[in-house]
Amino acid sequence: MSKKEDMEKITVSVENCKKCNLHKTRNKPVAGDGSFDAKILFVGEAPGRNEDLQGKPFVGKAGKILDELLESIGLHRGEVFIANILKCRPPNNRNPLKSEIEACTGYLDKQIRIIQPKIIAPLGNFAASYIFEKFGLRHDKISNIHGKVFRTNTLFGSIRIIPLYHPAVATYNPNTKNILLEDFRVIKRTIENN
Repeated sequence: MSKKEDMEKITVSVENCKKCNLHKTRNKPVAGDGSFDAKILFVGEAPGRNEDLQGKPFVGKAGKILDELLESIGLHRGEVFIANILKCRPPNNRNPLKSEIEACTGYLDKQIRIIQPKIIAPLGNFAASYIFEKFGLRHDKISNIHGKVFRTNTLFGSIRIIPLYHPAVATYNPNTKNILLEDFRVIKRTIENN
């Protein structure tokens, strides 16, 4: 089976998922978007209002910032894959519940196995916490680990984990945009040296 077929199966599973109560309040689930051969996988927390309406990840204000950050290192959305820990929007954009994360992350795990990225960039604390736990790394506050490169080995080779602040922080704290730009340069250097 091709990567495209495997990813389409995940999308259908997400659309029909009832593993947690979020399916009752969502408009559209957000399976993920981008290249199935991406070297970089960005992992956010959960869809927001705009994502829930459009069924695509990072299409609101945070998405515009993510696009700018990608452009700053010469990339665009079609070259990366963007997914979330949760595939459905929590009501009022509340934080994900542990039970929701446990119910949903199997989809992300399958996406990681299919894409086999060289770099996983978790966006924000929830994403970093899950990715670090998944790969057996010691998690710390995002303010202590952002922009640092962590190496881990998998069945399909070595992966670099580069945690980042969530782009949404730049919408209410413009100073963090410079930090994000610098952290994206770390991603660029990591790709070039790989």
